[in-house]
Amino acid sequence: MIATIRPTRKLEGEIRVPGDKSISHRALILGSIASGRSRLRGLSPGADVQSTIRCVQELGAVVDGAALEGRGMRGLHRAAGVLDCGNSGTTMRLLAGLLAAQDFESELVGDESLSHRPMERVVGPLREMGARASWPPLRVGGETPLHGFAHTMPVPSAQVKSSLLIAGLFADGPTSVMEPVKTRDHTELMLRAMGASVEVDGLRVQIMPTGQLEPLDLDVPGDVSAAAFWLVAAGLVRGSRVRLQATGVNPTRTALLGVLQGCGFEITVSNPRFVGSEPVGDLNARTAHELKAIHIENGVAAEMIDELPVLAVAATQMPGRSVIAGAGELRVKESNRITAMEEGLSAMGADITATDDGWVINGPRELEGVRVSAQGDHRVAMALSIAGLIAQGKTEIDGAECVEISYPDFFDHLEYLC
Repeated sequence: MIATIRPTRKLEGEIRVPGDKSISHRALILGSIASGRSRLRGLSPGADVQSTIRCVQELGAVVDGAALEGRGMRGLHRAAGVLDCGNSGTTMRLLAGLLAAQDFESELVGDESLSHRPMERVVGPLREMGARASWPPLRVGGETPLHGFAHTMPVPSAQVKSSLLIAGLFADGPTSVMEPVKTRDHTELMLRAMGASVEVDGLRVQIMPTGQLEPLDLDVPGDVSAAAFWLVAAGLVRGSRVRLQATGVNPTRTALLGVLQGCGFEITVSNPRFVGSEPVGDLNARTAHELKAIHIENGVAAEMIDELPVLAVAATQMPGRSVIAGAGELRVKESNRITAMEEGLSAMGADITATDDGWVINGPRELEGVRVSAQGDHRVAMALSIAGLIAQGKTEIDGAECVEISYPDFFDHLEYLC
C-alpha cells in the first residue's frame, strides 16, 4: 500500500486514539491466568494485540469481545502447535516469562522482523531462575519450579522487566529486578490491582510468588505513544487545534509531553482522572510558537523510545542543532529505526545524521514531498506521514499498510483531522 500525504492548512478536531498497546498486552496475558472472568474494554485493535489474543486462546483462555475467561495460575495447557507472535516483541517476551513457569514446553515464533530481535536478554535471566529456555527458536517451559532471584538489567526494557516479574509469580521466593532507568510500570500497577504483592523502591521492583490473581475490570486508556503523532502534527501545522480524549498519562510514559512543552509546543492536560490504577486525561495541542532545539540522551531517551521517530520529525523544524542520543535500542525494533528515519527525512530534505544511538538534526529545514519507505515499521510510517503534512508537494509512503500493527485507523484519523 502506498499512502499519499499532502500538506494541510490546519489540523482540527477531537479523536480518541486506540487503546494503549502496552496495557492491552498485559491485561490479556495476566487475565489469562486470573481466577475468573475479566472485563477488558477498549483493547488496542492493532495486529500486535490480535497476536496476543490468538496466543492466549491457544493456551486455553477464552476471549469473547470484552470478556476474558482466565484459567487460573496453573490452568493453561500446551498449545496444539507453535505460538505465532507475529510482529509483537511484547507478546513474545511477556509470554516467555509466563510459559517458562509451566510444566510443558512451548515454542514461540514470529515474522521475519521479530525473529531477528534480541531475545537472549529474556532467555538468560529465565535460565538463572531455573527455567528451561533457549533461543533461537524461542522455546521455554517444562522444568519447574522456578527460583526467585535478583536481576540487574544492563539495558532498560519494560518488556524484559515484565517477563521476569510474571515468571516471579510462580517462583519459590521473591524475585527482584533492578532497572538502570525507570521504564513503564503498567505491569506493576496491574499486578497490584490483581492482588499480587509488588514492592517498588526507586529503580528496584520486587514481586512475591502467589497462588491466585483476581480478574480485571478495565477500561484501557488511549495510547500516549499513538497520541504523540498528533501532538507533534498539531504543533507543526499552523492554525491547528486537536483534542485527544481519554489518553493515558502514566508518568512513566509522558516524557515526550515534557520535552515538547519545553521546546515550545502548546500541550495541556484537561479532565485528569484515574481509570482503575492508570492516570488518564484529555490531551489538547495547538500550534507551537518560538521553537527551540532539543538535547535528549540516556534515561530520557529510554522513557520515550517509541516516540523518538516522530520527535525526530519535530526536530527538523527546530532552529539550531538538536541531538537525540541514548536510543541505541531503536536499532533492534521492527526496523532499524535510526537508519529508517535518517533515510526518509534526508530524502525529504532534512539535515539529519544518524549516530550509533540516535541522530543529530540541524533545523529548521523546509521539507519536500517525495516517495519514502516505511521499511515495514508502523512508527516509521506514521512519523514520515506527519513529516508529509508540512512538506511541499506530495509525499508517498511505500508500505504504509504496516500501521495496522498498532493503529489501524491512523489514516482515517488523519483525513478527519485535516
